[in-house]
Amino acid sequence: MPGPDPENRHPLNGESHTVFLKTVITKPTIIVGDYTYYHDPDHAADFESRNVLYHFDFVGDRLVIGRFCALATGCHFIMNGANHVTSGFSTFPFNIFSEDWAEGFDPATYAEGYRGDTHVGNDVWIGRDATVLPGVSIGDGAIIGACSVVAGNVPAFAVVAGNPARIVRYRFPLEIVETLLKIAWWNWPVGKITRHMDAIRGADLAMLERAAKEG
Repeated sequence: MPGPDPENRHPLNGESHTVFLKTVITKPTIIVGDYTYYHDPDHAADFESRNVLYHFDFVGDRLVIGRFCALATGCHFIMNGANHVTSGFSTFPFNIFSEDWAEGFDPATYAEGYRGDTHVGNDVWIGRDATVLPGVSIGDGAIIGACSVVAGNVPAFAVVAGNPARIVRYRFPLEIVETLLKIAWWNWPVGKITRHMDAIRGADLAMLERAAKEG
């Protein structure tokens, strides 16, 4: 098979600092596409427990990450289990500490603040120590700046940074973005990707369009 083996846990010469992320995921509520990697000098294989936080089975929300994403050290995904009830005067979770404090509490009030699944598209670069909040959707080709806090949806091929993360610019004019999304090279078979690597990592749109039409 051309290209690297997507089932190889440590694709960079066996070094433990980088993992193809899907190989270290065990929870069915975390879905990761081929070739997406996470780099961490100390804890790359522990992504599921260290980087996906408050991800409780009883909540049922999913983290879905596409193919060919690059995740830098210390990026975090905060899931819906971090939610506190905000409909009353206090946000303190009295019910979890004492039976008498739990009396009369309606657990369904937690769900009122849930924001659904978190989605990361394909070919997304998430910078070091960035934080993605619950229910966010990040579009294909986006770049998330280091230390950003992503509280809202990120359009395809946008570059965002800051707290809260704001659009700094788009990587390409919107008409080119539309064409790239139609081509969606990340969905090609790996053999085709390998044959047309120059077009994918280049900046000649006509060349990429020709590659898309070829086998």
